[in-house]
Amino acid sequence: MQTSIEIESLGKQINSPSGHWLFRDLNAQITEPTIIGIVGKSGQGKSTLLRILGRLLSPDTGMIILNKKEMTLWEPALWRMKMSYVAQQAVMLPGSVEDNLRTVSTLHQRPFDQKRARELLEQLYLENLDWSKPAQQLSGGEKQRLALVRTLLLEPAVLLLDEVTASLDALSKQAAERLLVDLHTRTGTTLLWVTHDLEEARYACKRIWFLANHRLLEDAPSECFFTAPQSAEAKDFLHNQSPLVPATEEATS
Repeated sequence: MQTSIEIESLGKQINSPSGHWLFRDLNAQITEPTIIGIVGKSGQGKSTLLRILGRLLSPDTGMIILNKKEMTLWEPALWRMKMSYVAQQAVMLPGSVEDNLRTVSTLHQRPFDQKRARELLEQLYLENLDWSKPAQQLSGGEKQRLALVRTLLLEPAVLLLDEVTASLDALSKQAAERLLVDLHTRTGTTLLWVTHDLEEARYACKRIWFLANHRLLEDAPSECFFTAPQSAEAKDFLHNQSPLVPATEEATS
């Protein structure tokens, strides 16, 4: 699944009288399938960036080009089929578990792949989930996993993942990570993955986008970022945020 994304001079202002920038002058290219971990302190606009990429928010400056075609030239529904957003707080639609699973097929007039839905649920330890149960009655972790499956049934070229494992227990979290990495390996799906779990970022991601000072301060292969960050801000971030990631002498200097 070959997909190219170009982000040019992207910026978003904070919605306040001050007009301060949440981030600005963000430039990046994705030319081959990859998994990008988006990390940084709170308040740098990581989730907002994903929502802009998913066409849920509009940028204040810049443009996004998907497969050589600028975002505003795409039909919104077709864009969201190609680049799909999974929120941190899962939103369940009215109705049952099955109603939620069938949503993608209903919206996009596609056959519902029940077999694939059951396979995905099984991989996330939801094989015993009652499909007739009202989705609103599920636990937080069940809702999050169901929302992920609902999006995966769309088979997007790009997945925009906003802290999708944050509310999961350890076993479910590991299952979701395995499923997503395997999906990328098998299909070439590109993942843009906001996470505060740096162990997860180092394990799952091939490339890291580090946001600081309201800019994309580093864009590096994952191992390079964690072992030899280039900026003082990244060194400080790794030293203070991640006791789980081994610190190098350079990273802690």
